[in-house]
Amino acid sequence: MYTPQRSGPPEPASGEQAEGGLGRLAETVRRLRRQIEQAHAAADGRSLIELATGVLVERLRCGPAEAARQLDALAAESGRTPLELAAEIVDQAAQDRLTEAAREFLTRTVAARSGVAVRLRTAEVGALAAPDTQAAAQSLLENALAPLGANAVAVWAAGPDASLTLAGWAGFSAEEPGRWRYVPPGVATPARHALMDRRTRWYPLLSQAGLPSIGHRELPDGGRVVVPAGTGGRILGVLEICWPHRLEPQPPAIERQVEALAELCAHTLETRPAPVLSPLPPWTPEVDQSLVELVDLADGLYDPALVLTPHLDAEGRLADFRIHHANGRFVDPAGRPRSAVNGALLLESYPMAAGESGLFENVARVHATGEPFRAERMTLTALVGQVPVAGTADISINRLGDAVLLIWRVEDEAARLARLLQHAQRLIRLGGFEENALSGEITWNEQLFDLFGLSAGDEPVPLRLLPEHAHPDDDDAIGRFLRAVLHQRRPASAAFRMLRPDGITRHMRVIAEPVLDAQGHLLAVRGAYQDVSAQHWTEVALAATRDQLAQTEQHAAERNRLARQLQQAIMPPSRGPVDLLGLHIATRYRPAEKDHMVGGDWYDAVTLPSKQVMLCVGDVAGHGIEAATDMVVLRNALRGLATTGAGPAQLLTWLNQVAHHLTDNVTATALCALYDPGTRTLRWARAGHLPPVLVRGDEAAPLPAVPGLLLGALAEADYEEAELQLEPDDILLMYTDGLVERRDRSVEESLQHLLDNARTPTATLEQRLDHMLTHSNADTDDDTCLIGVRLT
Repeated sequence: MYTPQRSGPPEPASGEQAEGGLGRLAETVRRLRRQIEQAHAAADGRSLIELATGVLVERLRCGPAEAARQLDALAAESGRTPLELAAEIVDQAAQDRLTEAAREFLTRTVAARSGVAVRLRTAEVGALAAPDTQAAAQSLLENALAPLGANAVAVWAAGPDASLTLAGWAGFSAEEPGRWRYVPPGVATPARHALMDRRTRWYPLLSQAGLPSIGHRELPDGGRVVVPAGTGGRILGVLEICWPHRLEPQPPAIERQVEALAELCAHTLETRPAPVLSPLPPWTPEVDQSLVELVDLADGLYDPALVLTPHLDAEGRLADFRIHHANGRFVDPAGRPRSAVNGALLLESYPMAAGESGLFENVARVHATGEPFRAERMTLTALVGQVPVAGTADISINRLGDAVLLIWRVEDEAARLARLLQHAQRLIRLGGFEENALSGEITWNEQLFDLFGLSAGDEPVPLRLLPEHAHPDDDDAIGRFLRAVLHQRRPASAAFRMLRPDGITRHMRVIAEPVLDAQGHLLAVRGAYQDVSAQHWTEVALAATRDQLAQTEQHAAERNRLARQLQQAIMPPSRGPVDLLGLHIATRYRPAEKDHMVGGDWYDAVTLPSKQVMLCVGDVAGHGIEAATDMVVLRNALRGLATTGAGPAQLLTWLNQVAHHLTDNVTATALCALYDPGTRTLRWARAGHLPPVLVRGDEAAPLPAVPGLLLGALAEADYEEAELQLEPDDILLMYTDGLVERRDRSVEESLQHLLDNARTPTATLEQRLDHMLTHSNADTDDDTCLIGVRLT
């Protein structure tokens, strides 16, 4: 008996559907243990059962077979084992009350049956009495399904190729069965899903599933249930039931009734013919081939093969497969002879088949659905002692009648290496050849035909005709190659452009070597062609890229050289000290170590017409020729603006307008100071720049950071000034961020390091500046400007 499994809204799939390979293996072990226990129990209780059977023969006046059947039926109805019931019957026989007790028990059982069971029995009687599947379907709808609210039913017969043929129907129009008489393999329908999944599927509304099926256009949109109809683990068809309304979850009693009706359909499909539709459905009926013919077929194969038959448990469900026959090519991985495998169960002989490879599950699926299974490089594992031995094979599984033919082709080392070589030749686009110099026979592999753009049935191209398939400009190279191989009889190679029949030109390389006999006569030529088009065009593109890169590098170097020259023309790296109106001024400029890092750092110290000294330093954002030219613009603009006599804040306000309106989006920082020698007062302002550092005695500290936005950020910006009264020997340091900036430290840490260096005493101002540059911990390789001012 085949028990279909249920899915969908009512409840999840049964345990049999969910259990994996380890579960099947454990079930095999349990089944063997039960068989041993049952054998002992049967031996002990056989005499008692025979005695009880004799009592029933006498009391019920029936034959021994009928008495044995009645004993089993009474035991099943009462929930006891036949041995327990036999002991009770023998005990009751002494009081001569067996017949009355049995009759009373049967009467109670019949009275307890529900209306569902009565309807099921009525449908069963009608289906068994029906002459064909069509009449059986009508009986099911009328007696069992209509009382449940169903309005139509269809019985599908499963073909050997997993196709579906309408074998019986009821509740549809006269034209609908003709349109759905045959469903080819691969068409998705509710019945197809139930067949392939081997479990019951419930659809609350067919429209929500999005699957076509019989009556989906003419019947109201409602629920459906499709149940596999099978027996002995083999699915013979599918029962499909239609409802005119939404199908709600059903109670367990209704679910069991639907499954029982599916079993009844399986019996009908197995014993009753299907109705004939006009025209006849285009399908091939299932092949009913005997085991003798299947064994003969297996013996004629050149690969190992097993003929498997289903092995059912006590409830009629598929538990295992018995190895009915192993053909002459059979080689057991564990080294056992054919006689040790023939007649054994599959999971007992190969317990690892229930493991990760899924071999047993695939065999069961093919047996149930009839759909063949193919797999390449499946792992087969056998136990030698307790050690698993794995092998790789190509698997083919087919169902013939009620049996399954399992064929595998073990991949040996030579075949594996040949496969690897074939893949390697395909990946590197390499094709080999051999040309017999005596017979003229030419042998090409499959890859070489593809390289030449020829089909496998075309004639190979001999070496002497190679110039006809090459570009005319390559005739000289091919001629030298042919003379070296065919006449000078030495290995050679050549590169040429192949003109294929499809009009595609490919860059090829041919390599060949002669095969000589003992006397030096040419016997054959062996070699290979390789498509090097990708390599050729890669080399061409690489050469073009190198040329472009060299040109770009030359252009960048020229721009950087010009930027360096422009910067050095205005601010040379070394410049002598200057004495201006009581100030001793020293400057240091350290250019960037790399040309492409040349930036826009600048400084200036000049006496104005107002007899004041202007000190300034700045840094334009960016590097290269653009930053250098922008630096020149701002430096010269500040010099011109300073002649107006305005203060530092006003000068920066004007310089901001120059940067915003008269340049191409230039942004920069700047520090501007004016020293009045009459009052020894220093007025200064800043535009996003670091404040100056005052060294007075042994202390060094930065001046307060007055507010000021960097130049060019906004069209209008206001700047503030600060004043400082200088004392004799005071040192004022103005610098750019290249002196202190580090990638791994904060600005505060870098400024503290600068102050430590600045307070280091030196003999001269120039030595102090050199010391600060030498011990600077900046790591950005940027330009650096440093101005030192000492009041004398």
